[in-house]
Amino acid sequence: MERAPNPYAILRNWDFLFYLTGRFIASFGQQMLTVAVGWEIYERTGSSLALGLVGLMTYLPQVLMTLPAGHVADTRDRKRVIIAMQAVMAVASLGLAVVSWRQAPVLWVYICLFGAGVARTFLWSASASFLPQLVERKEFPLAMTWSASTFQLAAVTGPAAGGTLIGLTHSAVIVYVANGAAALVCLGMFSLVRARHQAPPKEAFSMDTLLGGFRFVFGHRIILGAITLDMFAVLFGGATALLPVYAKDILRVGPQGLGWLQAALPIGAVTCAMMMAHRPPMQKAGRSLIVAVVVFGLATIGFGWSKWFWLSLLMLFLCGFADNVSVIVRHTLVQLLTPDPMRGRVSAVNNLFIGTSNELGGFESGLVSQFSSPVISVVSGGVATILVVMAVAWYWPEIPRFGQLVQPEGETPANAERKP
Repeated sequence: MERAPNPYAILRNWDFLFYLTGRFIASFGQQMLTVAVGWEIYERTGSSLALGLVGLMTYLPQVLMTLPAGHVADTRDRKRVIIAMQAVMAVASLGLAVVSWRQAPVLWVYICLFGAGVARTFLWSASASFLPQLVERKEFPLAMTWSASTFQLAAVTGPAAGGTLIGLTHSAVIVYVANGAAALVCLGMFSLVRARHQAPPKEAFSMDTLLGGFRFVFGHRIILGAITLDMFAVLFGGATALLPVYAKDILRVGPQGLGWLQAALPIGAVTCAMMMAHRPPMQKAGRSLIVAVVVFGLATIGFGWSKWFWLSLLMLFLCGFADNVSVIVRHTLVQLLTPDPMRGRVSAVNNLFIGTSNELGGFESGLVSQFSSPVISVVSGGVATILVVMAVAWYWPEIPRFGQLVQPEGETPANAERKP
């Protein structure tokens, strides 16, 4: 049996360590900001519609800028793109601080959020496609595991820190300033990275080059199947949108219990990441992906039926654990099976699909709940997730057959099939 590599040896790679540290600090600040924006908007307006516009201002830039973001990530120095976008994120956060301090019209909050959303869309594509250049190919699954765990750790600690700062100061200003500082620290971390992306000769900015990522994804069966599986699992199986309803009306645990319910998912994901980091590389990655999404669906069903708080926590923990397996496998497949000149555009398509399913998943859960009940909404979503797994395994049989996650340098996996 293959021995697990030392999961901490990769941290001796200074470029990767700077990347990881910067990513954690920026994600931590962003999680704080999300709490602060929601709190301030509702304090100032008392309107649920105003809160809904926050999500729109976050999502709309992703839809509008996905194609240009992917093109830029493939035709410009990715390190410079990341640094520039972190600077824009810092300016947007400091703009939010000024708006909050001066109690300027709420419209300016949305303008700042839209600007930050545009920067984040470019940042995601450049950052995801830059990571494979920092580590050896055989180390990439471990690097992806560490990267996912830092994000999930930020998802656990960031909201708590943001809520604490607001509770102490009764103002969101300090949180906005802190997020701006986090973006600048991240900028500094990436400035220390020595690796650079050697951009190819510039391609003409045309619809043909912009759509290159979509053509590649839809022409590559393994990548298309993996993205489809994850997208519909998130769309149907996301119970997070209804957590406030469960906390108040079903489990009756109040705001404190809601906080634990929201934390259970990222805690499960962090636990999964640490376990995977200490295990040998996956030898049957496709089967692991299928099993993980089935477990996600079953745990979602279990949460939907549960009336016991501790069982609900366990089910959400399992959801987070299984989802992280899916995330690591999917991101690794997407990056390793995509040629470097296409990585930015393919990463942009991947982010758009998963981001869309996140947003629509919350809407779908709320809509079904409105016309039936929260329990039916969550349970039916879990059942639909399992049905999606069955459909994907039938239509893309090469996915459950996919073997070792890491292939030798320069080798294309035999089961990484393309459509003729």
